[in-house]
Amino acid sequence: MTETFKESNYLPFEKEIMEIDKQLHKLKIENAESSEIYSLHKRQVELLQKTYSELSAWQTVQVSRHPNRPILGDYLKDMVKEFSELHGDRCFGDDKAIVTGFGHIGMERVLIVGHKKGRDVKDKVECNFGCANPEGYRKALKNMKLAAKFGIPVVTLIDTPGAYPGIGAEQRGQAQAIAQNLMELARLRTPVISIVIGEGGSGGALGIGVGDSFAMLEYSYYSVISPEGCAAILWRDGSKAEEAAEELKLTADDLKKLGVIQDIIPEPLGGAHRDKYTAVYNVENFILRKLNELKYQNIDQLLEKRYKRITSIGQPSQFSPAGE
Repeated sequence: MTETFKESNYLPFEKEIMEIDKQLHKLKIENAESSEIYSLHKRQVELLQKTYSELSAWQTVQVSRHPNRPILGDYLKDMVKEFSELHGDRCFGDDKAIVTGFGHIGMERVLIVGHKKGRDVKDKVECNFGCANPEGYRKALKNMKLAAKFGIPVVTLIDTPGAYPGIGAEQRGQAQAIAQNLMELARLRTPVISIVIGEGGSGGALGIGVGDSFAMLEYSYYSVISPEGCAAILWRDGSKAEEAAEELKLTADDLKKLGVIQDIIPEPLGGAHRDKYTAVYNVENFILRKLNELKYQNIDQLLEKRYKRITSIGQPSQFSPAGE
């Protein structure tokens, strides 16, 4: 059965790609000759390769926010077997914006911690669009400590525009909860793998983003603030978000050059939203490979390496002299 063609699935810079896809969709419905379809498909691939090899920082942000991009629920469904969710922080409540639970990736038992954004309007409102409250970070920490107690590795999947900045969140200690997680994750006695699968916004991302291995999907972003927020503060003009995105150096390529992240996980041609299953498969393979590297290492040596990696971020020795 041919999928329904929707113009709303295309980003502003994908107009040419949309026109080709529209023609392909029409030809498939009409059962046109395969030579026509092949010719158009070849043009589609060439255009996707060209477009996605030249993405600006702002376009990368747009891809990371695509409505069809795989979210936490897709990874739990297609990558994690026998997932058993753990609720509540034993202090205030159960924050729906952060999901935690034990499960298996391949043959490896892991604790999954991730931001839940939701897909439809009702789901998004329920989980606060992936913006976690303090109880979400405390729930994550409680269960990460439980995993460490039994020597179970932790995998965190980051996808948030930022921690929730509401009055209630501040009253319940948002900054303290995130700071506590940073400290505890730095010395958690079990392997920790963190991956940005979409948006990696500020302290909201950092709260579950400290570990032995830090990776980003190819078209995700990781930044101290959203481009819109940066533009509003620096230029008092939210329309300068595109300029802000360039200055923030928030893409996976930029951050790997700066030594902030270690690995970039490739996405399917045209972004994860065009081929969810390949995107999930790539993330699963990366996790299994990293777990195989980390699980046999002495835990004290692992903690020492983790500490050195964290404290080396931003050090002048990381950067090459100009022109090199």
